[in-house]
Amino acid sequence: MFEFSQYLGFLAFLTILTIGFWLMMFLITFVVPYWIYGGVKELLQERKAKRNAEQTA
Repeated sequence: MFEFSQYLGFLAFLTILTIGFWLMMFLITFVVPYWIYGGVKELLQERKAKRNAEQTA
């Protein structure tokens, strides 16, 4: 039915697919929200610093 090389190719395909799936889950659940949070936090700090500089000037 299957030759050994086809079996190894199928296992390699499943391995790559699984690694890609878990990498995508990691990026979606941890990296992207952390990146968005950091960007918003930095933006708010810049606005606050600009507002304070305008009030003191």
